Amino acid sequence: MAEPNERAGLPDELNEPLGLAPRSKRAPLGLRQLVVGGCALLVAALGVYGVYRDDHLGGEPYAVASIDKRPPESPPAPAAPTTSTPLTLDVGTHATASGAQMEAASGVKVVRAGGGTAPGALIIQVQEALGAHLIAAPDKRLIDKSRYGLLPRIGPDGSRPAEVYARPVLTSSKLKAGAPRIAMLVGGLGLNAESTASAISRLPGAVSLGFAPYGGEVERQAALAREAGHETLLQLPMEPFDYPASNPGPHTLLSAATEAENLDSLHWLLTRFVGYVGVSNYLGAKFTANAAALTPILNEIAKRGLIFVDDGSSPRSLSRDKAAGLNLPAVAADMVIDTSQSPDAIAAALSRLEALARANGVAIGVAAAIPAGIEPIGRWAASLDARGVALVPLSAAVLRAPGPAAQAQP
Repeated sequence: MAEPNERAGLPDELNEPLGLAPRSKRAPLGLRQLVVGGCALLVAALGVYGVYRDDHLGGEPYAVASIDKRPPESPPAPAAPTTSTPLTLDVGTHATASGAQMEAASGVKVVRAGGGTAPGALIIQVQEALGAHLIAAPDKRLIDKSRYGLLPRIGPDGSRPAEVYARPVLTSSKLKAGAPRIAMLVGGLGLNAESTASAISRLPGAVSLGFAPYGGEVERQAALAREAGHETLLQLPMEPFDYPASNPGPHTLLSAATEAENLDSLHWLLTRFVGYVGVSNYLGAKFTANAAALTPILNEIAKRGLIFVDDGSSPRSLSRDKAAGLNLPAVAADMVIDTSQSPDAIAAALSRLEALARANGVAIGVAAAIPAGIEPIGRWAASLDARGVALVPLSAAVLRAPGPAAQAQP
């Protein structure tokens, strides 16, 4: 019986020995087989082409969309300039402005009871408004290093501690040109913490403060005084006539000491704190009457760019006469306010000092930092402006000739 393949006329490849059938006997591929094979090759080729062309998504389906670029948005229109007048505070003077100007400049609208308008003239006390900032001390231009500490000196550019550390003259615009001026020195600070703090906080900033060199916190206390707007001076202990019964303290300048010894003591004293405009005597009736002992000390003070203030307690003092030939700015106080510590006596002395200022254009008073004096001096000093008298720092009375005090422009 013939096999199905034989019946169909096809070779029996299953039953023939492998590879022994003659090639000539194999039938040619049919048309259908050729078409199927070609389609398979085409599909495979298209698949390979797709893989090589773009398969960054690993076969995951994705969509393609076009992105249109939008034009940049226009920046917001600048705000319209304000029409208010800026308020400027000029350091060294008081600033004056109306209440309306103040509100416009600050941008703060004040609603007043009853619908009232802003007040007219308004005086701004710069020392309170700005904290009466004095130049920071020490200024590096104005220091020498010594074995005792930092000494004041004239800077390479000619700057002097007496000018750099001075408090600006701040006066009310209500004062007339050429108004009488008063300078006040309250000394003895640094020895008692309570009285020192009281003087710093309760006296107006224009009152100059003198510090003794011996307090344990004198450097910190002097810095606090300057932060509060007070000009500072160093009080130099000098020999009184009854020395050593009355002994000002260590490193007192003595008439019998050699010049080198006194200069060494002076250097120790000058390093106790920084930022002072000058020095003043503490006692010293005998020393200030001795030209040979006093002159080298005043000369050294002049060379270091300071001022000298004689407290006026000794009529025999030669300080002003000797200072004139040494290019040393110096002045003597007109009155000691608290020779008697009763409230009535202090009030009377302050009235006399004010009368001297009206008569001479300028007057200088000195006092100690004692409770009996701080309160009345503070009240009196704060009221001078209302009576047409300018309270100025001590440096202004020493460094500047008498004349109209600096005023704010109306």
